This record gives sequence, structure tokens and C-alpha cells, in this order.
Amino acid sequence: MIKMKIGGFEKYSFIDYPGFISSVIFTRGCNFHCPYCHNPELVNPDNSTSSDKIPTLNEILSFLEKRKKYIEGVVITGGEPTLHPDLPGLCYEIKKRGFFLKIDTNGSFPGLISDLLNKGLVDYVAMDIKTDPNRYAPVISSGINPADIRKSIKLILDSGLPHEFRTTCIKPVVDLKAFRSIAKIVKGAFLYALQKPRITCNAKILNLSFFDQNMFSVDDLEFEAFQSILSPSVASCVIR
Repeated sequence: MIKMKIGGFEKYSFIDYPGFISSVIFTRGCNFHCPYCHNPELVNPDNSTSSDKIPTLNEILSFLEKRKKYIEGVVITGGEPTLHPDLPGLCYEIKKRGFFLKIDTNGSFPGLISDLLNKGLVDYVAMDIKTDPNRYAPVISSGINPADIRKSIKLILDSGLPHEFRTTCIKPVVDLKAFRSIAKIVKGAFLYALQKPRITCNAKILNLSFFDQNMFSVDDLEFEAFQSILSPSVASCVIR
């Protein structure tokens, strides 16, 4: 029996899996505390209420089985999916039903990522690179080994699978120096996405107070500078 904490389910998405109509499974729990996280309700693995109308895994799999004619892919995102030891089991159940499978990850558990890749349980990997791996502490996480982030990047690059790396661009988390470092470790990547943050005065993010004392905005010229640093190292670098 697969045991995973499910935080939500989106039946139909046209944007989460490039080229496919997909369903999106949200797992609950994350080992990072990015202040700009726009899914704060998924960070705490136990942050649920009786009013939450979240389907069970069996209900999700049943839905997928009935919608094979309309849904081509499934995305497992979070939270952080690789926190869950039973993730390979869920991936297997999805793959055996004939769906393409995309995983979103923060790359902090390279062992599990390696397991998924070696067993052919994933078709597309999207990994968030928060900043230079040596700079994750203290804003992103104080307990992450930078070598694990680099190892996950290499595993994804070496897999030959369709993939993307992406960074939400917020000061002081990223700057030119950070992207010069990142460019060296993502050489050969298919796609790198520079993302604009979703922050307003009433934004639903993990730690809005962080931005009271920090000038977080990255302007268009800075985005273009980041893009110019990354572009020689990757097949495509986009701003979105």
C-alpha cells in the first residue's frame, strides 16, 4: 500500500507538462523554507483540516484510469515529492496505466532521483535551483548539503530525459555571481527558466515579512543579464 501525504489534485492542466494535457498531484511537506513559496499550505506535512476536500490516491488513480482518452501526462509536484519514500511506487502505478510522468523537485534527495531514473519511472524532470548551491543557507535551508544539489543536477543532465531547471529570481537570493556559478553546473541543459516571483502586499506566500526588510524586485535589465550568463551553457534560456 502506497503511503503518501497528498495536498491537492488538479484534474486538468494545460501548462504544467510541456506539450501535454496533464493532471497534477500535489504532495504535502517540504524540507525547504523559501520565503517566496507560493504554496505555503503544502510546506508543513501535517497542515490539513477536516474541511480539505482532497481525494485519496485510490480516487486519483481511478480518475486517471477513466480519463485516459483526454489526459496524456501526470505531474507530481509539491511540496517536495522526493520527501516520500513511496514516490517510486506511485510513479509505477501511474506509468503502468500508460501516462507520461513529470516530476517537480528541489533536488535535495539525489538518491531517490537516481532510483526513479534508473527504473524508468519518469519521463520529464523539472528541478528548482534556488541559487548557487553554496548559498542555500540560511534563507532556503540550513540543513542541505550543496553536493546533493549538484549531484541531482548531474543525474538529470546525464539521464538524457527531457528536463528543465528553473530559478525564481528574488533579491538577495540571486545575483550575477550566483548565476555565474550556476552556469558552470548546468552546461548542456535543455531548458533553463528564469521565473518572476508572485509577490504582492496580500500575496499568499510562506514568509511575507521577509520582504519587508529586503528589496526583492529584479528588473528587466537584470533578468536579461542573468539570461546572458546562462544562455551559452544551455540550449534554451527563457524568462517567464
